[in-house]
This record gives sequence, structure tokens and C-alpha cells, in this order.
Amino acid sequence: MGLLGLGSNVGERRAHLQGAVDALAVAGVEVLASSSVYDTDPVGEVLGQPSFLNACVRVRSALGPLELLDVVKRIEHELGRAQDGLRHGPRAIDIDILLLGTQVLEHERMKLPHEQLLSRRFVLIPALELDFELTAPDGRRLADALAALPLQEGVRWAGPPLDLPSA
Repeated sequence: MGLLGLGSNVGERRAHLQGAVDALAVAGVEVLASSSVYDTDPVGEVLGQPSFLNACVRVRSALGPLELLDVVKRIEHELGRAQDGLRHGPRAIDIDILLLGTQVLEHERMKLPHEQLLSRRFVLIPALELDFELTAPDGRRLADALAALPLQEGVRWAGPPLDLPSA
């Protein structure tokens, strides 16, 4: 099982998130569940930008981590994400591989679990909605990580879960 984080703060934000879910299914990544959608304040290096819509999806795939990363990057490009965009800047779609079961990976292209998994409210809240007992591969509980974070990062419920692709 894997956990992906989805985000968008440009254009029809919910439609971009739904487009990512649909494209994942077409690419052979089975989307098993979606969290609710949350409106979130920007964090990171570029704070002066529109708020994001974020959600997490639970997925299953036979792809390895780097193969899945290639699929995710292709989907981002197809859905309008600029390849040369400002890091942490506005974007139509962002798809992050947060967890792939208990896999740990340190590669120049990616890290598993995602290096910011335990430090972002906009990731932890929807992830815990899917499974309150989630843990990182090292055994740390995501719920404990959320409880330890300051409350100033705004995360507001914005709508029901994304639609799952038809089987």
C-alpha cells in the first residue's frame, strides 16, 4: 500500500486533484481511497500565493518507487505543471509519494518516506483521516507527529473525498 499527497493552487483546484486520481488509475495505479479535500495555507519558501487544496489517496501498485515517481511526474506534466516552475511556488498539480508501505529509500531523485511527511499538517490531517493508526517505517505514529506540530498552519475542511475511478 502507498500513500500519495495531492495539491493544487492554480485554476480549478478540485478538478486538478480529481484529474490526478483519474490519471493514476489510467497509468495502472489503483486508487483505493481518498481523504476529504482541505483548503490549506501555503507553507515553505513562497508564502505569498493562493491557498492550496490538498488531499491524500491510498494506492496500490506493482511499480517500484522510481517507476512510480516517473508516472507521477508524467501526470503532473500532462495536467499542466510547469517543469521549470519555482520550487514551492504556485502549481496546477503536485503529487508527492509520501509512503510506500514500510519501504525506506535514499535516492538522488526521491526519499521514502517523504522527507516532510511528519512536519506538515496539510499532509498529516488527510493521511490520518484515511488511517488514524498510520506509522512511518521507523515506527513513529503520524498522529503523534501531528499532535506535536504548532497550530498556525491553516488546514480547513473544503469538501468530500475525491471520486474513485470505476473498476
